[in-house]
Amino acid sequence: MTVLPGALLAAATALWGLAAQAQERRPVEDTMAQRMEACTVCHGPQGRSTAQGYFPRIAGKPAGYLANQLINFRDGRRHNGAMAYLVKHMSDDYVHEIGRYFGGLDLPYSPPQAVTLEPASLERARTLVFKGNGARGLPACVHCHGERMTGALPAFPGLLGLPRDYLVAQLGAWRTGQRHAVAPDCMRTVAQRLTPEDITAVASWLAAQPMPSDSKPAAASSLPSPLPMPCGSGPR
Repeated sequence: MTVLPGALLAAATALWGLAAQAQERRPVEDTMAQRMEACTVCHGPQGRSTAQGYFPRIAGKPAGYLANQLINFRDGRRHNGAMAYLVKHMSDDYVHEIGRYFGGLDLPYSPPQAVTLEPASLERARTLVFKGNGARGLPACVHCHGERMTGALPAFPGLLGLPRDYLVAQLGAWRTGQRHAVAPDCMRTVAQRLTPEDITAVASWLAAQPMPSDSKPAAASSLPSPLPMPCGSGPR
């Protein structure tokens, strides 16, 4: 029997209509996990990052830090067209809810990047991370980002588990005034005191470090008081 094209089209149309009706009757899941699927396009499944070096991991970061960054994108202190579009109509309450969602995820990290440093660059990075440079007004990274460099509550991010390219880009953005935080903007001060060689060394060293067994942010009480310099992201 020959099936006429018109009959085939009618059958396909009918099937499409039934499928559409079934889809309309299917309840839409309204959870934070479902709402945050838009974030995973760039930041990877559950915010665990991807192989692309400019999209940072957001899972497990301090909730206060994540909320601050969304507000910074919304209010123009950080610049990214896609992020600004996503958050431009979000309230402070909702961005804090997003921060709590991603901050509460405790998920495994990817292996560190294989980065080889010359001995002089390796020593430069270790010194800046653990001791700083008092003569240049550079505090040690661990004073704010925690002794394990996994961040500190309520709003200092961990620096381990981030791609080298992302770290270089963000330090460079602070150094050139393309990125800002709530005043007093301590990271801008730090970045402007770093040389390009410092930034390359520290970013490469951080990207090559394995995550410690306890990858959660340190308690605020573990930070020096007062902090080495005034910081709008610090404990209040």
